[in-house]
Formats: sequence, C-alpha cells, structure tokens
Amino acid sequence: MSGFLSSSLARKYAMALSALFLVFFLLIHVAVNLLSVFSEDAFNTASHFMGTNPLIQFIMQPILMLGVIFHFILGFVLELKNRKAQSVKYYKNNGAANSTWMSRNMIYSGLAILFFLVLHFKDFWAHEMNYKYIEKLPSNPTRYFEELVHNFQSPITVVVYVIAFIFLALHLLHGFNSAFQSMGLNNKYTKGFEKVAKAYSIVIPALFIFIALFHYFNH
Repeated sequence: MSGFLSSSLARKYAMALSALFLVFFLLIHVAVNLLSVFSEDAFNTASHFMGTNPLIQFIMQPILMLGVIFHFILGFVLELKNRKAQSVKYYKNNGAANSTWMSRNMIYSGLAILFFLVLHFKDFWAHEMNYKYIEKLPSNPTRYFEELVHNFQSPITVVVYVIAFIFLALHLLHGFNSAFQSMGLNNKYTKGFEKVAKAYSIVIPALFIFIALFHYFNH
C-alpha cells in the first residue's frame, strides 16, 4: 500500500476511482429514498428488494461500502501527507491566495461526511442487520416506510442530515473539479462532463435534504 501511494499519479487515479464508489452509493440510495416521497408502496417494494436480494446484500453492498471507506481513508492519508510536507520550515504558502477555502478544508468536510455515514449506518444498516440476523424477526415487506419516517421525526436528526449534505455538496464540487484538473481532463472535450458533475454535486445532496425535510414536515 505504501509503495502504491508513493506514486503521485497512482494516488490521483486511486482517489478518482474510489470516488466512483461514493458516486454510485449516493445515486442508488437517493433513487430508492426518493420513492418514499411519491409512493409508500413503491418505496417498500424497492427497499424489500434491496434488503433481501443476495446479490445486493452480500456482493454489491459490501463492495460499495468498502470502496467508500477506502476513499475516505486514502483521502485522510493524503491530506496528512500534504500537511506534513507543508509544515517543513522552508515551505512558505499563502493558502488564502493560492487555493479555495474548500480545497484547504477537504479533510474537515470529509470528516463531517464520514461522521454522517456512521450515523446513517447506525440508523439504517445496523438496524437492518439487527432486525434480520440478531433478533431474527419475520420478514415484513411493508415496514420500511414507517421506519424511514420514524428516523426523520427528530429535528436533531434532520438538522444533522441537512448540515452533512451541505458539506457533501461542497466536497463533491471540489472533488470533481480537482479530479478533472489533476488527471489532465480539464479540456474542451470534458466540458459536458464537468457540467454533469456540477449538477450531480448539487442535485443529489439537495434531494437528500428534500427527502428528510419532506418526511419531517409531512408526518
């Protein structure tokens, strides 16, 4: 691992590729959760399928989760390496002049998102594991909507979600931009991809916020 991380190019590609796991993870989750706004039955059906399909439960979900965790661990490692390099006494850097606030604080937005993911896993994934494998309760394909609504009845939970997804939007906006530049993809052929990436960075977190607020104010 250390040998792999010693290559600057390898680090850039590893961060970009591992970020794809986060992109797919968020896309799948927002698509399923958005159903809860339009149809309780559709949300229950989709959630039951996701929660009982062996391919999703034992292959796709663990791979996505490991990819997301790897992305954050690698990000923190690289951020600490950069900060250590900048602490050398002959290194002089005016951060405010040479970089954006977000680029200088990616580690904090990453920590905020990681903290949220821990809470999210506790509320949903850990609950699901407890329901199925510890308490071994009988399968109930209509329980998912009520459980989702229950989680969003706490104003503290909703506020945490809103703040976390604001940080996520900022993190994604800078992350996509940094990936395009560091991998040499910032050219006329990628302008369309940049627009899609910017839209994704804003729309996906906004939809998560909308879902949380919708269930808080409507139930």
